[in-house]
Amino acid sequence: MTTPFLGLRTLGFKVNDIETAKQWYTKVLGIEPYFDMPFYVGYNVAGYEFGLQQTDEALTCGNNTATYMGVSDVHATYNMLLSAGASEYETPQDVGEGIIIAAVRDPWGNVFGIIYNPHFKL
Repeated sequence: MTTPFLGLRTLGFKVNDIETAKQWYTKVLGIEPYFDMPFYVGYNVAGYEFGLQQTDEALTCGNNTATYMGVSDVHATYNMLLSAGASEYETPQDVGEGIIIAAVRDPWGNVFGIIYNPHFKL
C-alpha cells in the first residue's frame, strides 16, 4: 500500500496580531521567515515549517494550533480521509502562492491537517 502522506510538515499557531507575532518569533527563532504574507508567515526551522496564521477567532488554550501532514494532492487526500470516516473541518483552500491546505476531524475529534506547499523544501 502506498501512502499519500509525505511526512509531518507544518506546525501552525493562530494569532490575532500576525505582525507582532512575526516580530517576536523572528527574534526568538533567530531567523527571518521564508514566506511572509499578511495572512501567513512561515519559517523553516531545522527542516520543519513553523507557521503563524492570522485569525479573527477568539483564541483560548487548545484551539490555536494546527499540525499539517505534507501531501502532493490536497483534494484527493481530503476526499480519501472523508471516505475513511473523517468529518469536514476546513475544506481545501488555496491560501496564496499555490499553498493549499485542508483539515478534517478524525473519528475521535482530532483535527488532522494536510498541506501542499510548493515553496517549502526539506
